Amino acid sequence: MQPLGRLLVIGLGLIGGSVALGLRRRGFATRVVGYDRNAAELEEGLRLGVIDEAVTDLHGAVCAADLVVMAVPVKVMETLMADIAPALSSQTILTDVGSAKGNVVAAAERVFGEVPPNFVPGHPIAGSEKSGVVAANGDLYRRHKVILTPLAQTDRHALKQVTLMWEALEAEVHHMEVHRHDEVLAATSHLPHLLAFSLVDTLANDHENRDIFRYAAGGFRDFTRIAASDPMMWHDIFLANRDATLKVLDEFTAGVATLRSAIERGDGQALLGVFTRAKSAREHFSRILSGTAYSLPMNNTNVKFRALPGGRVNGQIRVPGDKSISHRSIMLGALAEGVTEVEGFLEGEDSLATLQAFRDMGVVIEGPYQGKVTIHGVGMRGLRKPPGPLYVGNSGTAMRLFAGLLAGQAFDSVLTGDESLSKRPMERVAAPLRAMGAQVETGAGGCPPIRITGGAKLAGIDYDMPVASAQVKSCVLLAGLYSDGVTRVTEPAPTRDHTERMLCGFGYPVQREGASASLAGGGRLTATRIDVPADISSATFFMVAAAITPGSDILLQHVGINPTRVGVVNILRAMGADLALENEREVGGEPVADIRVRYAPLKGIEIPEAQVPLAIDEFPALFIAAACAEGRTVLTGAEELRVKESDRIQAMVDGLQALGVDIEGTPDGAVIQGGPIAGGRVNSLGDHRIAMAFAIASLRADEAIEIDDCANVATSFPNFVELARRVGIRINIEE
Repeated sequence: MQPLGRLLVIGLGLIGGSVALGLRRRGFATRVVGYDRNAAELEEGLRLGVIDEAVTDLHGAVCAADLVVMAVPVKVMETLMADIAPALSSQTILTDVGSAKGNVVAAAERVFGEVPPNFVPGHPIAGSEKSGVVAANGDLYRRHKVILTPLAQTDRHALKQVTLMWEALEAEVHHMEVHRHDEVLAATSHLPHLLAFSLVDTLANDHENRDIFRYAAGGFRDFTRIAASDPMMWHDIFLANRDATLKVLDEFTAGVATLRSAIERGDGQALLGVFTRAKSAREHFSRILSGTAYSLPMNNTNVKFRALPGGRVNGQIRVPGDKSISHRSIMLGALAEGVTEVEGFLEGEDSLATLQAFRDMGVVIEGPYQGKVTIHGVGMRGLRKPPGPLYVGNSGTAMRLFAGLLAGQAFDSVLTGDESLSKRPMERVAAPLRAMGAQVETGAGGCPPIRITGGAKLAGIDYDMPVASAQVKSCVLLAGLYSDGVTRVTEPAPTRDHTERMLCGFGYPVQREGASASLAGGGRLTATRIDVPADISSATFFMVAAAITPGSDILLQHVGINPTRVGVVNILRAMGADLALENEREVGGEPVADIRVRYAPLKGIEIPEAQVPLAIDEFPALFIAAACAEGRTVLTGAEELRVKESDRIQAMVDGLQALGVDIEGTPDGAVIQGGPIAGGRVNSLGDHRIAMAFAIASLRADEAIEIDDCANVATSFPNFVELARRVGIRINIEE
């Protein structure tokens, strides 16, 4: 990159000095010039090597500069702009570092008549309680966020240059509207500083303050550290961002009043609700900082798997809890009366998003801790309007089931998901909900977001599903809980019946006759205890791994073998797999067993269409089994695979062809000729099941398989790589 000419930094405090020092060290400009009204600071900046040149003629320095950074307190910004306006060329780029953008923009309008196109308002989210040029740190902005608030008239070249300046300092640059910036910073920065100042001042006025400060622990020290910040600077900031600060201060005051009232009344439930929501929010904040938050639109890190050939699969493991049951345990536990205890809860991103959504609707939920969750149910009518859209991550199950539950609530709601989920069809649930009287809108093309208007009067319906789907069936039945009369759903082929089983477990009667399930609205749910079985979909990858690899012998413990989910067992057995169910039992209404798989040569088959709905999520792994089998395997009747997290038929066809496998895709399936698997590179398209399927293919590959876009494996199987390595699969993670 060609270095900038002359960079002028006005104000050599911590912020301005760190900008100057960092850019000087990185060679961003041919000359870094500093100006400060305090001659001693200017001289110290020169001595410390913060700047190349110190100037006292402000007008002359501005005239000669290519880029000017105003690093002065926000209340001084207008005076400074007025001083430099006569010397500022339309070719000179101007930016600032003020933390109240509305005030700065308004000052620019007053000084210049309108905000100049060459002015790019900015704010680095970094700092320290230290001050002065002596505290300058050339790495202060490294891995910190910088918010730019360009206006409609902002020059694109100026915006690019200011962006490049911050990126040179290794900052992460974001754009935001001016008013939104001030609202966000009032809540995340200004309010905490205000509270820290207030708390220390209040305690300092206590007549026993010496003991208070003498015995204060680390939490007090950490919280009040920011009260050591520059008082004059924060005096300016609070006045400059007055309206937004007052708004968030009022909200905080109301929250404190709620806590005070709860303590006064001895209302432990209210306190627990606040504390559990706060703990969850704080953990979510930590995930944001680490780049793993489930509420991020997508994980931007391209996590890659490199799976090496060879090895065999042996040992005993228990894979994570069933995601479908984990979702439903939170949903029904929240609507039940009493306290529901859940063990074996899947702590993946999608399940955590469901848990957070109910916290947002006022449900007190403790955990998860090592798979244990405690849900303090609010009853059928106890949910509260959430503060914003409910985010369900990558989970189509959660979104479609939520649509049914929320259709009968008194409040409006919006359901959103990540980029992948936002492309998946939702009219399949919206249509029957509308037939029940719900007011439901989907986004472009019938995809998310789903908007639901509360207060609708629902009526039970007889619904014949055009396509077999447990998610659609469950959505309609859950809406039926809030409907007048009986709701009956008839499916064209058997699908998972977790919802019906769990409703019965919570004491809500569900009638099942042949292909139909029905319930009457207006009942109640009673809290219960749930032990979530290990997910057969997750277990499938290890079942197939052992089935295709000579010398393998694995035992998968406590796996759910619901009759509507055992298609993979039936298909593998039909292909000749040595697969046994041991220690069969029933836990909480769900059948479970230990599954033992030893290697045996597989043969190609025509997969019975009756088994397809019973194994719909397991087919990526079954494609690998078919590729390792002797002869031809034919899959039909699986068009549902084309509207999952990815078009799973096409993804597997493309990937296996890249590995040299003879496979042909069809509209509703594929024809796979078993044979050798070469190494190579495949793209999982962000689909967790595709990524894991190709990881186990490495066991029979000639060379390494590199799999792109694997970050979403965490959505369904958080410790997949760890368990895979434990049993003998040679897999590495690369970012």
